[in-house]
Amino acid sequence: MAERIHPETTPRSEQEPSHPPAPAAAGTYVIQVPKDQIYRVPPPENADRIKGLSRRRRKSRSTTTCCCFRFCCCSLLLLVLLLAIAAGVFYLVFRPESPNYSVDGVSIAGLNLTSPSSVVSPRFDVSVTADNPNDKIGIYYERGSSVEVSYKDVALCDGEWPQFYQPSNNVTVFKTLLKGSSIELTSSMRKDLVAAQTSGKTVPFKVNLRVPVKIKVGSVKTWTIKVKVRCDLTVDKLTSQSKIVSKDCDYSVKLW
Repeated sequence: MAERIHPETTPRSEQEPSHPPAPAAAGTYVIQVPKDQIYRVPPPENADRIKGLSRRRRKSRSTTTCCCFRFCCCSLLLLVLLLAIAAGVFYLVFRPESPNYSVDGVSIAGLNLTSPSSVVSPRFDVSVTADNPNDKIGIYYERGSSVEVSYKDVALCDGEWPQFYQPSNNVTVFKTLLKGSSIELTSSMRKDLVAAQTSGKTVPFKVNLRVPVKIKVGSVKTWTIKVKVRCDLTVDKLTSQSKIVSKDCDYSVKLW
């Protein structure tokens, strides 16, 4: 006969729990991984692969940068080449020549050195010759010019260059009046001018011209170009009958 076991003698671990476990939330999973199975980032077997990919990316970026740099250099060289070709064609077609400028006469007044005062108001009538030797190029002399006469770096008088158009193969001679008002001479300047006037020595002056011009080529007019002319000249006397004994003129052109 089978022995009957009383329920109270049954082990507690084999009995059903008094409270059933709460069901897990839908869509939620809990995964437990042993500590000795956790990989490093990146795993050791993938480290070489990661390094190889990094090298490929750096190489790809450097190759792209190099290609862009080469493209920019080639574009710049092509632009320079095209500009050189255009300049060569322009020179062969129009044969441009530099205009010539010179100061041919000076009439001086207002330098009264017999007065005890060191303040003077000089006037210079300056005769200037502008020569345009080009066959197919005209010159527009624009507004905003200046002409200045100085002695020992002290400005004595100033004025303006006339505004006009000079056609090709043209020589234009004009006079411009330069005025100075209440110019105070230093004692050394006054002494030198008086000595030159009484002893018949020559007197050096500087004439500076700044003229904005535009070049006309056919029916095309360029942008404004700045022309600067500097003349070192020497006169024999400080009167209206003064004559130029020597002169040396040069000029520079600023394209923009």
